[in-house]
Amino acid sequence: MRLAVILRDRCNPSQCSYECMNFCPVYRNNEDIFSLDHKGKPIISESLCIGCGICVHKCPLDAVRIINVADDMREDIIHQYGPNAFRLFRLPSVHRNSVVGLLGANGVGKTTVVNIFSGKIIPNFGDFESEPSWDRVLERFAGTALYSYFKDLADGRIKTVVKPQYVDLIPRYYKGTVRDLLERADETGKLDVIVEEFGLKNLLNRNLTKLSGGELQLITIAATFLKDADFYFFDEPSSYLDIVKRLFVARKIRELSEHANVFVVEHDLAVLDFLADIVYILYGEPGAFGVVSNPRHVRNAINAFLLGYLDSENVRIRDYEIMFEVRPPKAQEEPGEVLLEFKDIHVKFESGFVLEAPGGMLYRGEIVGVVGPNAIGKTTLVRVLAGEITPERGMVSVEATISYKPQYVKIEESGTVEDYLMGILGIEYTSGFFQNEILHPLGLKKILHKDVANLSGGETQLVAIAACLGKPADIYLLDEPSAYLDASQRMEVSKVIKRIIEKRKASGLIVDHDIYFIDMISDLLLVFTGEPGVHGRANGPYDLHRGMNEFLRNIGITFRRDPDTGRPRVNKPGSKLDREQKIKGEYYYIA
Repeated sequence: MRLAVILRDRCNPSQCSYECMNFCPVYRNNEDIFSLDHKGKPIISESLCIGCGICVHKCPLDAVRIINVADDMREDIIHQYGPNAFRLFRLPSVHRNSVVGLLGANGVGKTTVVNIFSGKIIPNFGDFESEPSWDRVLERFAGTALYSYFKDLADGRIKTVVKPQYVDLIPRYYKGTVRDLLERADETGKLDVIVEEFGLKNLLNRNLTKLSGGELQLITIAATFLKDADFYFFDEPSSYLDIVKRLFVARKIRELSEHANVFVVEHDLAVLDFLADIVYILYGEPGAFGVVSNPRHVRNAINAFLLGYLDSENVRIRDYEIMFEVRPPKAQEEPGEVLLEFKDIHVKFESGFVLEAPGGMLYRGEIVGVVGPNAIGKTTLVRVLAGEITPERGMVSVEATISYKPQYVKIEESGTVEDYLMGILGIEYTSGFFQNEILHPLGLKKILHKDVANLSGGETQLVAIAACLGKPADIYLLDEPSAYLDASQRMEVSKVIKRIIEKRKASGLIVDHDIYFIDMISDLLLVFTGEPGVHGRANGPYDLHRGMNEFLRNIGITFRRDPDTGRPRVNKPGSKLDREQKIKGEYYYIA
């Protein structure tokens, strides 16, 4: 079975000469393999396509995909968005009293799955020219476990609610205070209970436009819990939350699954491991097609994802394995040149929040991870070091150039991604170093001609990371670079950051809440303690062994190690392993 896909967001006839058509041997043989839609964009006849791939290589905008899949997949197509458009193959099942996780790259169909199960999309089974109908859906799934679910959904007997992915867009669509939003959402009469459990009492009178990303995420999740539904969908519930809140939300979602169906899309593998019972891995070509795998127990699913191979399907989804250090890496014996030093930093805001940072140094060749709860001063310290905030007292000595990626990325400029990067980087954009070490590994070449106004959250994040790393600098400060990235992208970004800092003999300070990401990227840890919203203190930098122990001891969480991949897995609080590790004082690594 051959799929011909035109990525419509990249295809722009005004920027090409229809190379896909003019170089096609079938078209040049006067066969009607191509037609044009109402926007002048090409449509490829899959029945006439010979799969030579010339159009793929000739398209200057990288907008064409010709993909061969097994013939038996023809019967598994669930939905197609149009001619030469994205196709989803297979669906997960509904597992009652279980949390079902969806794991996979951005653009392979997770949102399509959510939209189908929530009733926003009626599957067309590849027949995009006909009006989809529930009768056809019920006929297709007759005799299967999904029949009764779709029958109830079609008859209106199932109510669904979706927690959206991009919570930072909430203030655009909902005006007023937190209380207003939660009162509108409340269908259970449990507003006071949810406010208390989620710790939202002090936020009730705040305007939605004045909230941080973490606060917006927590409030959006709380609003979802206040809905009286039969099926709950949570799209990336951990974004912007610190690890304590991530695990709190995970526990609440697990409680929800005791009386409702729950699907969760999550890219933080430690959280997904703690949260889900069953996981479906989605694989394929982003934007072109996606396949839903067989169900797996959460441990087996995450291990298969990290190893890059699905044994029951005999499919390789990645050409390399991802493994973790079980024991802490040795610190470098001779630290390099001091690039930045800070002493006795004291910052006080009008809100009353106070940040103290007694002192620390950034050495050439080292990457310092920054960990701690939200609203504890991590971003504030980064902004002090970047020169955006002047402390009341204290000293920052910088003998280096700094490149900074802020926590919240907003690209105000108009134009394409290429225009934006060229405007930021100038001549550096054309260098072989930037093209080969940053642009290509981050997968940005395929969206260079895309308008920045139409970028997804993950694409915007990658562009911002590229702009930061593309500037020749001695120190790179990146605040939450993993936000909105899928699990594979997070791993790739961690490798790119490490490689750039190593090759430029620079230093890095990386703030993030994804424990896997911090594990993979850091040489040292700066650990924040204190009371969120009141006062924070920066401790360290420590070596990874001490830093992880200090951090996890403060929040009362221990991790065990998976025997197959070495990845950290959250211990159940109060379990035998949890108690034993706390007694030993080993919260993360095996000593």
